[in-house]
Amino acid sequence: MSDNIEYPWLRSYPENVRPSIDYPVQPLFAFLERAAERFPEQTATVFFGKRMSYQSLLEKAIRFANALGKLGVKKGDRVAIMLPNSPQAVISYYGILMAGGVVVPINPMNVAVELIQQLRDVDCRVMVYLDIRQEMVASIRKDAGLESCIVTGLQDFMPYLAALGYRRHQQNRGRTLGIMEGECIYRFSELLNASSSDYPNVELSPKEDLAVLQYTGGTTGIPKAAMLTHYNLVVNAMQIREWFTKSQEGKEVFLAVLPFFHVYCMTVAMNTAVQLAATLVLHHRFETDKALGDIERYKVTMFPGTPAMYVAIISHQNARLHNLSSIRACISGAASLSPDVAHIFEELTGGSLVEGFGLTEASPVTHCNPLYGKRKLSSVGIPLPDTDCKIVDLEHGTKEMPVGVAGELIIRGPQVMKGYWNMPEETALTLRDGWLYTGDIARLDKSGYAYIVDRKKDMVISGGYNIYPEHIELVIKEIPQVKDVAVAGIPDRFRGEKLKAYIVLKTDAELTREQVMEHCRQRLAAYKIPRLIEFRRHLPKTIMGKTLRRMLIEEEKSKPQGFDS
Repeated sequence: MSDNIEYPWLRSYPENVRPSIDYPVQPLFAFLERAAERFPEQTATVFFGKRMSYQSLLEKAIRFANALGKLGVKKGDRVAIMLPNSPQAVISYYGILMAGGVVVPINPMNVAVELIQQLRDVDCRVMVYLDIRQEMVASIRKDAGLESCIVTGLQDFMPYLAALGYRRHQQNRGRTLGIMEGECIYRFSELLNASSSDYPNVELSPKEDLAVLQYTGGTTGIPKAAMLTHYNLVVNAMQIREWFTKSQEGKEVFLAVLPFFHVYCMTVAMNTAVQLAATLVLHHRFETDKALGDIERYKVTMFPGTPAMYVAIISHQNARLHNLSSIRACISGAASLSPDVAHIFEELTGGSLVEGFGLTEASPVTHCNPLYGKRKLSSVGIPLPDTDCKIVDLEHGTKEMPVGVAGELIIRGPQVMKGYWNMPEETALTLRDGWLYTGDIARLDKSGYAYIVDRKKDMVISGGYNIYPEHIELVIKEIPQVKDVAVAGIPDRFRGEKLKAYIVLKTDAELTREQVMEHCRQRLAAYKIPRLIEFRRHLPKTIMGKTLRRMLIEEEKSKPQGFDS
């Protein structure tokens, strides 16, 4: 950020948040080294009640790094992690970095075609994955170019009784645990036990060398791997820690229910937590009962999540039977946060729940409402330290828009990626003159708070008008009977596109198409009112809770009557 420019959002910074930070030029795993040095006996992870100290975590990461070296992994080689949240996921992540490798996080729910595409795309020859997926991995190993397969099971790091229960549950589902015999298949635990604890000696240039190749969600097109350096990720973790103004080293407890293979949880939970030498309470999937129990049991202080998770917490019939008062700070991301949900959650816990914003290409966080300062409803907040933003015209992206006028949000800061892996044309479109073009339509108010209007690619053009579906969704969500809604542009031969609303009702609620239309007529211009309305039981979502409008449009394409129904 330039010292010669007056940034309006700085006036809204809490007193103890610095607008600029002196970031160390260090590898990302230096956070783990420092935590183990300063707080060796502090609990680093809790998994089904089993604890691991920071000293033990560092030792296992070192052993895994050396194991990778024996398998031929060299500086810059890509190593995939296809695991849910677990101690193995954390060990693998930092071990790969210590070996000089590049982490490639993979969603464990990916199907074979997706897996082959991603592994081939980044020339990934080593992968860590769960035993319940080993048949699928074995079937694609040659096509994907995998040379070494490292297999683990969640039961390997569970307490004895929990492991017995997990094995029984998986067997009842017809899943085979244990390791299949085969060439170049290695057991995770055996690799650790057989490896050296000598510190690996790999020279890294944190500002240039990649730490992670993080795939974008792919909700608007072909997935692309964002190249995130060690420095990018160090910076973003430190920016987030600066925002957690009341955090204390060695005393925080993070609930890690968001998946580490998504950049949001990887940075906001894992990397930020390790930087604070905090305890990570690991959940391999989100279950409301377990989350409520562990918040109380382990006195969770930080809970990064999505709106759907906070809704599940406050809606649970036993929520008020649990003591949730340990929670101090929660950042919500991936979807818009209802002010009512934030208010009820804060009343229930006594903590602060604010909405933030980010994208994979920025490691990912760029904006957040102050946790202990001025918050604005429906805003994603203000830029983090050393982060600049502005709104530019949608057509060319060169003209800065006035306060309050919507345009494309562009961002500049040290957390912005180097580019997309092997996609120079896409990189050139997204990174221009030092700015990251987000593809999000937003506006800024006079104080610099950002309001996301919609995705640029989701904007609907109907009858010559630019229409933002998210604005219409917010209006329909005002109807008390509505639980969820998505609005999409359906191709139309006369108007270009026409609007269709897909509505999910609350349990036992009743609502008619005409009632929806009347509500919209009172709040929207005529051209913004959806003429097509479909009531359905659920909407297609990403694992992070984002509605997949593209899938709704694809459904329309597959219907016999076509688009003009």
